[in-house]
Amino acid sequence: MFGLDVMIFLAILIAGYMAWNIGANDVANAMGTSVGSGALTFRNAIIAAAVFEFLGAFFAGDAVTDTVRKGILNFEEADLETYSTELKYGFIAAMFAAALWLTVATKYGLPVSTTHSIVGGILGIGIYVAPDNVDWEVVTKIVMSWVASPLLGGILAYTTFVIVKKVIMDAENPIERSRIMAPILALPTFFVLGLALQYKAMKGMIKRLDSEGFLDKSEWLPASEGTTFNIFEEGAWLPLYSLLLALFIGLLASFVLYWILREYEFEEEGYQGVEKIFVWLQIITACYVAFAHGANDRSNAIGPMAAVWQIHEQDVLRSEAAIPTWLILLGSAGITLGVMTWGARVMVTVGKKITHITPTRGFAAEFGAATTVLIFSMPFLAVPISTTHTLIGSVVGVGLAGGAASVDFKVFGKIAASWVASIPAAAFGAIGLYIIFGLNETRFIISVSIILATIIWLLYNAITTELKSDIRSEAEG
Repeated sequence: MFGLDVMIFLAILIAGYMAWNIGANDVANAMGTSVGSGALTFRNAIIAAAVFEFLGAFFAGDAVTDTVRKGILNFEEADLETYSTELKYGFIAAMFAAALWLTVATKYGLPVSTTHSIVGGILGIGIYVAPDNVDWEVVTKIVMSWVASPLLGGILAYTTFVIVKKVIMDAENPIERSRIMAPILALPTFFVLGLALQYKAMKGMIKRLDSEGFLDKSEWLPASEGTTFNIFEEGAWLPLYSLLLALFIGLLASFVLYWILREYEFEEEGYQGVEKIFVWLQIITACYVAFAHGANDRSNAIGPMAAVWQIHEQDVLRSEAAIPTWLILLGSAGITLGVMTWGARVMVTVGKKITHITPTRGFAAEFGAATTVLIFSMPFLAVPISTTHTLIGSVVGVGLAGGAASVDFKVFGKIAASWVASIPAAAFGAIGLYIIFGLNETRFIISVSIILATIIWLLYNAITTELKSDIRSEAEG
């Protein structure tokens, strides 16, 4: 019994370490372009990301998680009972392997997918423990998304920026044109964000409100399984309330922006004045992305741990597991701490190393990414894409609007290579750790203790060295 308690304690530490890595690597999804454009300073970006990531993770995430992430493994309930012990060790190995890979990627400033990392870990365990239960169709969709989501994000971001440039920037009086067009552009922007907010970030809250009788989930996004938007098919479904709420958000944002710009006296002239307007829009979209990420990706950190806890408490694994409040707090706090302590590395890559980012370009990139994620999340596609991949594609897209020479394809090539490496790195890492654990509590406790102690020591030295370097740079400056 004592060994089991120690094992669970170490598993909880691994879940916290995974959450920390998610915050450190994925903060660039929300704030990288805002930092690169100068809309936010590093300090303000980290504060905003920490606040909105925590709010999304703690208040808007699901209260229940699927125990086998993203449908990578197909287990019947009876099979789950049979493999409970193997999956307990396997899920811990998957979490640990994914977290270690994220640490390596963050160390080198590479924005990778935390979702695909944990999927890779689960896939590795599936291949080793129960290869017949691996759903290769889902894996194929994920691999296809490596190309599809960055490509669509890039196209939408490129198109959005070209529209802004043609309609506003190339006008004789850009500022006066922006007073008219910026509120119009805000309508579709916030309509999409309103839908995406419900679809990606508020789905857990909508489920809870439905269970408590405050609303009928069937009238809201996200769509229930088996529903279709195709009006020519029988039983077609239209999320009218969600559409109306998103439209209200878009109209409200458009009106507020019009009211502000109507009498606003710009200190800047020409393009600089226009960029000032898009600073506001960019900051709002960045905060949305941070909130949505916290709500949506929290399960990458604590989903496998919820399954392990279920086995610990009930001696059996089910297809879904309730997430205890303490585990929600652990995941939320871990993500926030990761943002605050090591989030700058990847932000620099996204915001400054790929291409030159201005507020208009940053806005176009974030809008393109948000729209792409929403499209791929719809029931007629339901492809588990990566927000990170999509945003990088969008950044490249707005960079290409200034010509191919505006994009550093050497940096992009390194990033793309890290995407391809994510799933196999996490998969082989999970298999290796699972073999080391050997379904033996003593071996698990010794090996995890040594690895965790080594990682904590290395990270402590790396972070303190960076802090000392930053202090010296400020003093010299």
